[in-house]
Amino acid sequence: MPRSKRNKVVSLTATIKKPGRENNERLFASIQESVDTYPTLLVFSVANMRNTYLKDVRSELSDSRLFFGKTKVMAKALGTTSESELRPELSKLTTHINGNVGLLFSPRKPQELIEYFDEFVKEDFARMGAISPIDFVVPQGIVMSLGGQMPAEEDVPLAHSLETTVRGLGMPTKLVKGKVWLDQEYVVCKEGQKLDSKQAALLKLFGRMTAEFSVTPVAYVTLNRKSRR
Repeated sequence: MPRSKRNKVVSLTATIKKPGRENNERLFASIQESVDTYPTLLVFSVANMRNTYLKDVRSELSDSRLFFGKTKVMAKALGTTSESELRPELSKLTTHINGNVGLLFSPRKPQELIEYFDEFVKEDFARMGAISPIDFVVPQGIVMSLGGQMPAEEDVPLAHSLETTVRGLGMPTKLVKGKVWLDQEYVVCKEGQKLDSKQAALLKLFGRMTAEFSVTPVAYVTLNRKSRR
């Protein structure tokens, strides 16, 4: 008996675009459109990336367009050679598009943007893999909520319910008369040390912010919208 054609399996891979490719095409087109729209293009780098703070930048610079995507796609959209660049000098700008960088198209003057980013620095908690800029040691005795950062009279003892949490993060604590206790000081991290997940969690638990989200202008061009290659 011949096999029914109703049961034939048909591959749809050739007819369905991958989401990643669609996003890249959208990014490419949006960047090229922005070249025709805005007079200033600035390449910026980001330290200690946080989406929340990047959203703040987008909101405060709502008259501008910010792109943070695949660097190869962004560079190709601008043109990586003098023959393919959309505007004169853009191919020179693309040499800076590598690493953790983005593009900002804006109606504002370059100096205004540079001054804005100089002021836009946000403190945050370090994540695993970050390099600690400080030594952090929790003193012997009753463990305080801020881990000894403040004088005892300005702090409060760590909640007893957190004793198992800090012990699970490596601190050799115990409960003594309802207080979280250390028999000897505990070194959470040292300056220059790469933080593991437990160290990063302890720094956050004790409220110690050691990371800074910052945006640094790397290079910029003033676009001539009258001529397009």
